[in-house]
Amino acid sequence: MVKAVRIQHTGGPEVMEYVDVPIGEPGPGEVRVRHHACGLNYIDVYFRTGLYAQPLPAGLGMEAAGVVEAVGSGVGHLRVGDRVAYAGRPVGAYAEARIMPADNIVRLPDSISFDTAAAMMLQGLTVQYLFHRTFPLRGGETILFHAAAGGVGLIACQWARAIGVTMIGTVGSDAKAELAKAHGCAHVINYNTENFVQRVREITGGKGVPVVYDSIGRDTFTGSLDCLSPMGMMVSFGSASGPVPAFSLNELASRGSLFITRPSLMNYTAKREDLEQMAAQLFAMVESGKVKIDIRQRYPLSEVQQAHRDLEARKTTGSTLLIP
Repeated sequence: MVKAVRIQHTGGPEVMEYVDVPIGEPGPGEVRVRHHACGLNYIDVYFRTGLYAQPLPAGLGMEAAGVVEAVGSGVGHLRVGDRVAYAGRPVGAYAEARIMPADNIVRLPDSISFDTAAAMMLQGLTVQYLFHRTFPLRGGETILFHAAAGGVGLIACQWARAIGVTMIGTVGSDAKAELAKAHGCAHVINYNTENFVQRVREITGGKGVPVVYDSIGRDTFTGSLDCLSPMGMMVSFGSASGPVPAFSLNELASRGSLFITRPSLMNYTAKREDLEQMAAQLFAMVESGKVKIDIRQRYPLSEVQQAHRDLEARKTTGSTLLIP
């Protein structure tokens, strides 16, 4: 038996239970991983509330790092004792240990700690695909990135600076503005005291930006469209304030033939070769020092309810860990 978080039904943080669950031996193509640290991400809230559906009862959590302690048949790239990390389905990382498909797991370089890995896999791989695959940045662009002081945002600030991109970031407080600036964000807008559409237009000389990366959703969606230059790309990759409401495609035409996409990490990492390439680029960024993973909160896994409350109240900055 191992300790793990389970939900019997969807709802608020109170639906998460810290319980004993059975764990067996890995089957063909699987490994059992003993977790040293688990990552906390806003997608976990989506599964908990039911915005993202899954069969119930269920676990929660999308990323962790630890050590392989058992290997099923047919697994050639992992051995017992390997230091590993993962981000993605199946859901259920909030646990002391679990069985995972081996193809979803990557080996960690010795230079990257378990805590760093658990804090960066989902968020770092997200920045990788946003910047290099969804809307490939070549350097020299000016972009808008919402929630610049969050876990994904702070990685994005540093990554943008490293590849020669000018990042305009939005935040919800002056303290978060200073944090984003310290991590390389060129222009920071406090959306609680400033009109971010107006400020983006001022910063870009009225041109707007070629791409907006928006994980906020409902509250920023229309404003994000208004920040785009003609034929710009709206990348809606999250819904922290709630789902984007229905809208007419004419809204895109009237603003200059805009493009829009709703990407998901799991689609970008579905092929093993893509996952390995993305992870290698992330590891290289971190090992080079160009991207530093800023872990600002740690909670015992048993206190997962409070961790979710703080995340939803926007009390957290940077990355957050749950420690089994």
